[in-house]
Parts: sequence; structure tokens; C-alpha cells
Amino acid sequence: MVPTSTRWNSLYEAISRIITILLNELNPLCVKLGIKCLNEREYQFLKEYCTVMKPLTVALDILQGDECTYGALLPTLTSLMSKTLALKDDLSRMTASLPDVIVKAIKTRFDAVLDSQEGLLAAATCPKFKLRWVRDEHRREYVKELLITECRKAAPATENTNVSQIPASPAEMDFFEFQNQPTESFSAEKEVTNFLRSGYELEILNQFPNLKKMYMKYNSPTPSSAPVERLFSLGGLVLSPKRNRMSDRRFEKLLLMRYNHCFSPKQNNKT
Repeated sequence: MVPTSTRWNSLYEAISRIITILLNELNPLCVKLGIKCLNEREYQFLKEYCTVMKPLTVALDILQGDECTYGALLPTLTSLMSKTLALKDDLSRMTASLPDVIVKAIKTRFDAVLDSQEGLLAAATCPKFKLRWVRDEHRREYVKELLITECRKAAPATENTNVSQIPASPAEMDFFEFQNQPTESFSAEKEVTNFLRSGYELEILNQFPNLKKMYMKYNSPTPSSAPVERLFSLGGLVLSPKRNRMSDRRFEKLLLMRYNHCFSPKQNNKT
């Protein structure tokens, strides 16, 4: 495992491989390789470095996944910051300030995203997240109000109209006093409340059409460009030197067939 600039977690993975070797076995190996040996303090620093950086590497793997939507960004960042700060008590003076530095960098880098309405709505409309990742009660109520307001905008206007349920002729109108009886009107509060109480499977959105529209609207982007870069790499495998006479249309079809298998329903293999 060699660190590279194109893979963000490669340095962590390389160091984590090193610390799996005991120090009394690592130094004789360093002597044979002709490199400087590590003392106990340096070895301890590498171990603590991996401890602090592990939550960050897990978060990066999540956000770079092919099936990761934009709604996973804020819950991932929130969980990352809380898990990183929770490690401070177990660190020595060498790395005690590292969690604060990481959290400060995250807040600086994602300052415009952490409180954005688009990011909050994207996360809240994901059935597996909803409002569970929001720990502050006031912030949770704020996000819920955002959901209700946006859900009300997404609802068709025709659902709120009142319809007379008792037909009456003009002659009868002079004798009877009929009143329009409203049909059961749409309630954004009810739909959001039922959604928050429902399950965590993605298919649950089929029961909430307006929230489904919101989910598709705010979760279309990806939080990372890694899936797009993997698509480019796959395109290089499809358009090989021996297949250079393909038309653009055929190349597009082959590329979609090769890549979309990640999103097709998984079928159980029958023996």
C-alpha cells in the first residue's frame, strides 16, 4: 500500500498497515531496508494519528459511494464531527489538538452547506436519515417546519379546493339553504408527521407523493465527483483501441449497460 495523491485515504491506509507490525519487529525490518528506525514516541504518534483519522476515512468512503445522494452529506459531516471530538480524551499531548483542527477545517470548508436549506431538505427527505441526525431540539423543529413549508409548495393546488357534494337545481335553491361541504383537504403537516413516523426503507416514499417529489428534487446531485470519475475510467475500458469504430450512440448504450448494473435490483441466485 503506497500513498497516492489521487486517493484521499491512501496515506491513512498505508500507515494503518505499518502499525499492525509490532515495534520490535518493525525496526529490524527497517534496518534490513536501510531506512531510519522508529522510536516509541513516533510509533505512538502513528497509532494515535490513525485513531483520529479513522472517522474521516469512513466518512470519505461513504460520500464517494456510487449510491450516495446529496442528502447524506450533512448527516455524515455531523456524525464525523461528533465522533472526532469524542476521541480527545484518549489522546496524548502529541495529538490532542488534532480533533479540533479537523472539526474547524470541516466547518470552514462546508460553512455554506451546513446551514443551507437545500442540504437540510435533502437529508430530511431521505427515509434512512429523516431528523434522526439532528440532535438539537430547536434545529430539529426548524428542519421540520422547512419540510412542511416545502411540502405545501409541492402539493397540487387542486387538492385544496372545496367541492359541493349535494346537487341542487335553481328552483330548489330558493327553498333549501345548501352549504358547500369541503372534501378532506390536503394537510402538509399530516403528511410530514406520518413520514417521520414511518419506516426507513426508500420505498416508503411511494406513500408520500409530495415528499417523494422533494426527495427527487434535492437528492439528484452527488456529494462527491468520485462516481463521475469512475464513470470516465469505465468509459476508457469500453472505448478500447480495438473498438474504436463504435458510433457515439452505441458507446453510450454500452457505457450505461456497464454502469447501471450498480443500481439494478439485486436478485437472489437460485440454485
